[in-house]
Amino acid sequence: MKTQITLISLIFISIFNLSAQEELQEIIIIGTMHKVPKIVKNSYKPMLRFAKKYNPEAIYVESPMANDSISWNYLKEGWSKNYKQFYKLSNDLKDTFQFNADKFKILSNKNLKVLNVNEINELIINYAHKRDNGNYGLLTYFKKYGSKGAKKPTRHEDGDLTYKLAIHQNLKVTNMDDQQTNGLYHKAWGKCSKEGVNNGNNNKNSKLNKKDYNSAILPAIFRGLGKHVNKRKSLNRLHKMSSFNYVLEDTEGCKEGRKYWNERNMRMAKNIAEQVLTSNKKRNLVIVGAAHVIGLEKELKTNYPNLKVILMNEY
Repeated sequence: MKTQITLISLIFISIFNLSAQEELQEIIIIGTMHKVPKIVKNSYKPMLRFAKKYNPEAIYVESPMANDSISWNYLKEGWSKNYKQFYKLSNDLKDTFQFNADKFKILSNKNLKVLNVNEINELIINYAHKRDNGNYGLLTYFKKYGSKGAKKPTRHEDGDLTYKLAIHQNLKVTNMDDQQTNGLYHKAWGKCSKEGVNNGNNNKNSKLNKKDYNSAILPAIFRGLGKHVNKRKSLNRLHKMSSFNYVLEDTEGCKEGRKYWNERNMRMAKNIAEQVLTSNKKRNLVIVGAAHVIGLEKELKTNYPNLKVILMNEY
């Protein structure tokens, strides 16, 4: 009798644990290549099919947070022409545009496919005013290509994957990027490269790059590049190169670069997790540059154990 009671208790606990695990909020991470060569312009299609089937309730994108003044202070004069132009537009609108919160709420909650041209234009201006770069890009894309998206691949996976998915799901996107130390990271990268001329580091990096390129040839030929990039082996290699973990001699520049890379991933993970937890949405999709995937996975799993984190190819 005692054995039966113990067995029943164990079964009950197992069912309870399984149920609790099923209720965890889920984050699926897809790694992209941002802009791709014309020869692999359709590489986004398997990722888009997967994403539609997953049916996310929220889509997180690699665009800076609207309230991240440190990142925008860098980006307004930083590496990206698009970010510079967007910041200037946003800054100008802060002084000239009369934001109507109630009207914006009504418009932003409308189904994308029933918006008229004037409403789309108004939303574009509103998102620029709010410094919401992700949704400014989404509505600008929607205005240009309509509800079916671009007929031909744009080769920019933000459009070909992210925006087509958002339109299909009738979702706005959620920004999660952090560029606070990106300028310092690139300076450290240059420093590490100079230091690596004679110590074997640059040769090691060249070999990794060559290996990454060669491993992608067959998948590219057979239209499987998107899935190939999201294999853990590929993701680990990209992480290794971006975080300078390949080096034979750990020089000052390489250490600095690794520090800034890891810190950026940590802050991006924080941006994602805090918004996911606040939203209470169960199915959350993160679309990010493939080199960030391993770092984000580590940060999310380590610091937010109450979130279920899965890579695309392991779902």
